[in-house]
Order: sequence, then C-alpha cells, then structure tokens
Amino acid sequence: MVSWKGIYFVVALFLGSFFGSIFMLGPFLPLMFISPAWYRWITDCVVATWLTLPVALLEMVFGAKVVVTGDGFVPGERSVIIMNHRTRMDWMFLWNCLLRYSYLRLEKICLKSSLKSIPGFGWAMQVAAFIFIQRKWEDDKSHFEKMLDYFCDINEPLQLLIFPEGTDLTESTKARSNDFAEKNGLRKYEYVLHPRTTGFTFVVECLREGNNLDAIHDITVAYPQNIPQTEKHLLNGNFPKEIHFHVQRYPIETVPTSKEELQLWCQKRWEEKEERLRHFYEGGKCFDKTRQSIIPPCKSELRVFAVKCISLLYWTVFPLGMFALLYLYRFARWYFVAMIVFFVVQQKIFGGLELIELACHRYFKKQQKFINTKIKNN
Repeated sequence: MVSWKGIYFVVALFLGSFFGSIFMLGPFLPLMFISPAWYRWITDCVVATWLTLPVALLEMVFGAKVVVTGDGFVPGERSVIIMNHRTRMDWMFLWNCLLRYSYLRLEKICLKSSLKSIPGFGWAMQVAAFIFIQRKWEDDKSHFEKMLDYFCDINEPLQLLIFPEGTDLTESTKARSNDFAEKNGLRKYEYVLHPRTTGFTFVVECLREGNNLDAIHDITVAYPQNIPQTEKHLLNGNFPKEIHFHVQRYPIETVPTSKEELQLWCQKRWEEKEERLRHFYEGGKCFDKTRQSIIPPCKSELRVFAVKCISLLYWTVFPLGMFALLYLYRFARWYFVAMIVFFVVQQKIFGGLELIELACHRYFKKQQKFINTKIKNN
C-alpha cells in the first residue's frame, strides 16, 4: 500500500530533478559548445548537489543507518567501483557511502538506456554524462569506448560504478545464474549472481590505457532487515533500516593486466562476496564487529550532517521558488516550456545530451588537430 513517506520521497526527488534540470542545468548547456571540459566540471558539481537529497531523506527523514567497513576510499582518486546488485536501488543507496568517503561529483553510473527517457531524472543523468547501455555487448562496446576515451581526453577524474552481475538479485535471476553455473561447471551462488566479466575488463583496460585509473573499489552491500527490491517498495514506504557497505580497495598496480587474468580476478572477488554475505546474513548481520573503517571518512560526521541539513532545506525551498517564478513571470513560463521541448526533441533526434557532448568534443578535438598541423607545416 502506498504510504505518505513513499510519496514524499518520490515527489521530492522528482521535483528536484525536474526543476533542477531546467533551471539549474539548463543555463549551462550552451557551455557544451564552447568548452566541453568546463561544461563537464560545472554540471558535475550541480548534479552532485542533487545527489545529496536522497541521502538526506533516507537518513534524516526515514532514519536509515549507514555502516561502512573495510578499506574506505582515498578521497578524489579515480576508480572503477564494482558492487553486487542486491536491489534495483543499490546505485542510489551508494551515495550515502560516497558522501562520506569520496566526492559525489566524481561518480558516473552505467545504467540501462530506458532510464534516460524519464523526465527530470533522465534529463539530469544525460547532463551528468552517465553511461547508458542496451545490455547487449555488441551495441554497448562502441559507446563505452567513446565515453571512456572522452573522459580520458579531458582528464576528467571519475569513479565509474558498474554492476558486473548485469541485473539485481531475484529468484528468477538467481535461477538463470545457477543454470549458467551448472552448464559451465561453476559453483552455484545463493547471495550473488555470477558476474559478466566482458564489460568489466573492457572498462578497466580503457581507463588504464588512458591513464585515468588509480584503483578498483570492490563494494559489497547488504541489508540486515528489510530489503527494498524495487521502486514500488520505496513508494510503499519500505525504506531500509540499515545499509551496510564493505569496501575493499585494490590499487591498480596490484590488479592483473591481461584480459584472462582480469576476468579470473573479478570472478574471485565474487566468490569472496558470496562467503562474506553468507557470514553476514547467517551471522551477526554485520561485516565487521567493530563497525569501523580502516581509512577514516574524508568528511567528519558534523560536516556530513551540515550537508544533509542544507540539502533538505535547499531542495524543499527550491521547487516552491520555481512554482512561484512560473506563476509570476511569463518569461519563466516560456523558458520552462522551451526547455521541456528541447530535452524531449534532442533525445529523439540525437539520442541524448551525452551524445551531443561527445560530438562537440570530437569537433573541438578535430579543430585543434587541424590547427596544430597547420602551425607545424608553417
């Protein structure tokens, strides 16, 4: 049954992303055609302010407790984050961890392409240059390569979240994973799915070659009480009571370089996850009895608390202010309608803002190459 908590959560996130895309991100879109690198940095900072909102709502309004154990992060480093996909909401819950241990503006996520069509959420994800995939490697490989090359070309530090399992853990997906294990003589898993290593190895190789990778963060997420499997569970007010993250950091120098060894390395991490989660759910419902991370958070709890308070205040007032703006000024209404039309039309024609951004970068790169060649010849 739908609850007021669920409605408040969804409406708050939607209004924030919807008006934020139009009135906060929209004015910076022309910068894409002038300097893609500056456009990327500025819009990443703007998007990061919105990412603090679900963190604040989950912890301050709905009382979710976040426990992080393991190695933690080195603040600001460039990494690939691999995580088990327990629910469809894992990517959002990870922001609770990254707010404390890293910088939210660095995070990029691999998501299914259908999400980019959602008004507000999808528009902001396009501006943030998240990597949208079709879940068919033949179609995704070229897009992955272009996006990763772009980030390397503009020296954009990123922490790229990917789910090697490809989908969240359910009875049906576990059955398919077990069928795969049986056909290939592998162990059947209870708490994770067998990872697909092709995309993982490709991402690591591309970022490595582009000198844009410092470490791999292997994160195991678990929910000791209720597990909100889908968006519907959140709408019904079924928020997690606790979210546990166990972080293992592997400096890139310690990670195998060959494709075959890298695949085995990833599979080994999932074997460890299975055992770690087995001990978690069958034991004391915690990864580390001390519940302390080896590396302390890069932000104090006081600072995190202040960020959450400011986020709640700002994202409560901001939509109300935008409603007032639309009511009072005709120009604001025309701009509002024009931006909605722009977001819808550009996706139908060009496929998304992240693809336009790539095209702009290729154009500037080609022009710079032409100028350099001309100077050299003269």
